[in-house]
Amino acid sequence: MSDSLRTFGAFVQALREHAGLSREEFGDLVRFSKHTVASIEQGRRMPDRDFVERAEAALGNTGALRKAAPHLSRQAGLASWFRQWARVETTAISLYTYECRVVPGLLQTEAYARAVSLAVPPLPDPEELEQRIAARLARQELLAVTRKPPTAFSFIVEQAVLERWTGGEAVTREQFDWLLELIEHNWNVEFQVMPLRQPSHAGMDGPMRLAETPDNQWFAYSEGQQNGRLIANAKEISLLQQRYAKLRSQALTPEDSLGLLKRLRGAL
Repeated sequence: MSDSLRTFGAFVQALREHAGLSREEFGDLVRFSKHTVASIEQGRRMPDRDFVERAEAALGNTGALRKAAPHLSRQAGLASWFRQWARVETTAISLYTYECRVVPGLLQTEAYARAVSLAVPPLPDPEELEQRIAARLARQELLAVTRKPPTAFSFIVEQAVLERWTGGEAVTREQFDWLLELIEHNWNVEFQVMPLRQPSHAGMDGPMRLAETPDNQWFAYSEGQQNGRLIANAKEISLLQQRYAKLRSQALTPEDSLGLLKRLRGAL
């Protein structure tokens, strides 16, 4: 995490405590969950504009938070080309992900994230590796059903990704257990598996992500080798939405996907 985020978070916490507010009370005022408030205060999450403005109103309108916000730098560990999308993610009310390479970062265990990071050259130095893993795990707070409103997630993952055993048997077993827990307990998460044999496949052009903002604007994101692209063009987004809708119809149902995941886990 960056020093500026830690400093900003400590300042928010000091103002909140001075106002005599618990995190839950403050969260109600700014319309963010107490978990989100905690993440911001601990420097693990970039505050968005809505948080800054609502926090100002709740904490006396001193202007201090508003003036400090433009000087915040993002959490270390996020690739430079990913940072714009990470910003969109933080406030999205809907997030759709199709992935054909790895388990999506929002669903990865720490061990799986470590294995992925160590699999692709060049190897990161120890500090960079820990920053990368911490940043990935911090993003997973977005999955919480306690967010107001909770984000609606759709994930479509290729069966081949699950059967690759990234990191080995023990890592895969833990990853399956975590996926099963999320799917069965996070009602805002829909998980579908694209079967190995699917003659008609709308995802041939690679992975994609779609996000809907609170004002119902849509963005998309595509990623390749050492690059990523945030897409705001309405025609491009419409095309990707059509493809994602087709992928949903081609993948196994959520119920069948859960059954397959349980069978794969049982075979380990």
